[in-house]
Formats: sequence, structure tokens, C-alpha cells
Amino acid sequence: MDETNRFDARSEGARRPRVLVLMGGPDAEREVSLMSGAEVARALRAEGSFEVVDAVVDRPDASELLSHRPDAIYPVLHGPWGEGGPLQEILEAIERDRGIPFIGPGSRAAATAMDKLATKALARAVGVRTAAAEPVVAGRPLAIQAPLVLKPSNDGSSVDLRICRSAAEIEAARRELEPKRDRLMAEAFVAGRELTMGVVGDGTSAPTVLPIIEIVPAVEFYDYEAKYIRDDTRYAIDPALPTGVAEELRRATAAVFLGLGLRDVARADFILGPDGPSFLEINTAPGMTTHSLVPKASRHRGVDMPELCAGLVRSALSRVSRPTLPKNATAAGAR
Repeated sequence: MDETNRFDARSEGARRPRVLVLMGGPDAEREVSLMSGAEVARALRAEGSFEVVDAVVDRPDASELLSHRPDAIYPVLHGPWGEGGPLQEILEAIERDRGIPFIGPGSRAAATAMDKLATKALARAVGVRTAAAEPVVAGRPLAIQAPLVLKPSNDGSSVDLRICRSAAEIEAARRELEPKRDRLMAEAFVAGRELTMGVVGDGTSAPTVLPIIEIVPAVEFYDYEAKYIRDDTRYAIDPALPTGVAEELRRATAAVFLGLGLRDVARADFILGPDGPSFLEINTAPGMTTHSLVPKASRHRGVDMPELCAGLVRSALSRVSRPTLPKNATAAGAR
């Protein structure tokens, strides 16, 4: 059966659309990706509208992905290759040539969002407050003074993040991180409450910002273990905040999401300091593990994980002209 007839037969109820869920990848957060991908695949199977194929990948090419004969591709990879543009370039080519859509942003938006310095510049341009930051260049002194945060400018999950409260700590952190990280940034440290918001939207209209979550780690900061391993991190959904802060956070999240040209789902992180909220970064492939915050926030507003993931797939399918939606499905599922 040729491709056209296969899609026509499916639209008449011959079979459900096949969703290829990708997990793994070559980046530092591979293990988190495996957990996230497994949860997404489980959720889509539970929702029941789709045939689900999950694949553990490294750096797949188009032929490897097409061998699964997908009708939509749901990448759940974390890190520079999997969510920072290279994979998205392959997925864009597949969508352009075969009409097979994917969940998440295009390659240019993904690359910009992965670059924390570029994202902070965009945030300032759209009127969102964010702390001063600069690239770390070997052998060059920093303009920002302690206390500051050193971290990779193109990675996530607080991997290799160091809080430095003195010149000596800055020097020690630079000695440790510069040999193994080609792109580091220094950011002025802001003490305060850690807040995060998921956001869902098609990228063409006002997105839906999910409930605010306050993160209260039992350790000094919300590091990799606190995010994915420890069970003593506390989360407060819709926490009490000073007047006007919640609305500013929602406006800022939507402004960065739209300003970057993102779509489908993301999560923005902020610190609420003495002068108000300060934007940190936006994650275009937020974790979907049992510890992850986007599923928590979505459940709080009445959309469970199966419905959330299925809605994202339906939104992606609605972007292509082929009749790939189940008969009872609409793009409104991505709420």
C-alpha cells in the first residue's frame, strides 16, 4: 500500500495513527530522557487514541526514524543534541518531505532556547526581568562579581552548576569546569524562592500557562538529584505570592515562549528575589518523569498525563494537511 492510501485507510478507521516516542540520545541527561520517554509512551498508550512505538536512540538519522513508519514523532530527549536543534533539523526535514509532524519547536527556536545567554537577551527584549550574565572566556576576568552562579550555557538540569560566594570559589569552579565545558556562563546570584511554570500552546496564539509551582529543595539548590532522584524536595502548587507577582510570572512566561517562537510545551524557571521575579531559563523539552513539574501542574488543572500527551500529539498532527486525526480528536486536546 502506498503512503497516500495508507493515510486514507487510516482516516477511515482502519488503524490508529502511529506515534514514535524517542528517548535516550547522546547528551548528559540520557538517563532522565529514558525515564521521561517511558512515561510519555505509557501515557499515550493509556489514552488509547494512538498506536505507540517507543525507541531508544543515540543520534538517529532520518532513515532510522522513518523505518518505524510513524505518523507523528514525539522526541523526549534532553540536552544540546536532542533538544537544542540538531535533532530538530532532522525532524523538520522529515516533516517537510513526508508530512510527518513532530512535537516541540523547530530547530532555530530550539537552538536559541538551549543557549541561556541568547534566551536571556530575548527575555530582556520582550520586557522580562533577568539577572546580569556573561560568557566565561578562559583567561579573562569576569565583570560580574561574587556571589554568582557558574553553569553551562547550553545544558540543563543543573548539570555542572556551581554557586560561588567568593573570588576563591569562582577561581576553583573555573578550574574545574572550564576544561570540560566549552560554553560556560556567569550569572549574578539572586537569592529567593524558586518558581516554575509549564506552558502549552500552538505557538500562534496566546499559550496556556500552567499553575505556578514553588520548588523547596531540602538541599542548597535544586540540583540534578533534587530534581530526579531525591524524595525530600517539596513542591507547592499555586503558592501564596506578593500582590502582582503571579500575573507578572504568567505574562513573562508567555512572552518568552512566543518571543522565541516555541510551540507545544515548555517550562520556564524564575527566582523570586527582593526586587521581584527574575527569569532564569526556559526548557523546551521539560521532564516528563514521575518527579517532573509539567505533569504535576497539568494534573492540578484537571488534565492528566495521558490527556496532556495526547493533546500535544493532536496539536502536532493538526499542523499537517493529511487527515491524520482520529475521528473524535481535535487540536483543542492540547489544552
